Amino acid sequence: MIDDNASSSPLSRKAAPPTDFGFRPLYRQVKEEFVRRMVDGRWATGTALPSEQGLAAELGVSQGTVRKALDELAAENVLVRRQGRGTYVAEHDEARILFQFFRLVPDDGIARFPDSEVLSQGVHAARKDERDALVLPSGAKVARIGRVRSLGRSPVILETLSLPDRLFPGLTQSPVPNSLYAHYAAHYGITIAHTTERLKAVTLAGEDAARLDRPDGHPALRVERLATALDGRAVEWRVSLCLTDSAHYLVNDAPKGPHKAAGT
Repeated sequence: MIDDNASSSPLSRKAAPPTDFGFRPLYRQVKEEFVRRMVDGRWATGTALPSEQGLAAELGVSQGTVRKALDELAAENVLVRRQGRGTYVAEHDEARILFQFFRLVPDDGIARFPDSEVLSQGVHAARKDERDALVLPSGAKVARIGRVRSLGRSPVILETLSLPDRLFPGLTQSPVPNSLYAHYAAHYGITIAHTTERLKAVTLAGEDAARLDRPDGHPALRVERLATALDGRAVEWRVSLCLTDSAHYLVNDAPKGPHKAAGT
């Protein structure tokens, strides 16, 4: 036992021998243990977690340490706190996807979930840019998906997604769902935890312009998004060309409302 606050708890005395966490900050190690449980499937999406008291007794730490670890995961949208009901592993529903990760918002300010039309899908030898982004070895294969996304009937995003084929076998052999992050979690046990984006102003040309129903030279926003799983692996590289004629790219770091999680 590491935290002497747990030693006086009756539950602590009944628990199995506590986990040996070593010398790193205790709540961080508890957090890492919780992440491992999600990564290996012991805590699947939608699962209700044991009580803070029960987790503290199981791990041999104080309830405050458990709470701090859970609070940090909730702040990262990996867990969801529900008043009077407990803490749950976040699910990937449309509301959360729209709230956290779909950032192209019409100028009227009303967020809407886009429709998707798949243009191409298949497994290919990874290009150098895909290998670099996803940290893949030479000769690796990627599942590559091209699609156009629309708000109303107007195309607004042309995107290409690249994923390590070894992590997503068979992904492109069946219809590609609109909400891919939910699909990754449900069918492959891979939860998107974080994304990093790079934005650049560009002009459209050729087939890209035609797909978005714009002339050559029309301005667009190019967004590169690298998505990482709970365990830190790079699992999706997404390159999007976004029209901002009647929409804007919104990043909101205000405290999250009731819908918290990851997805798109």
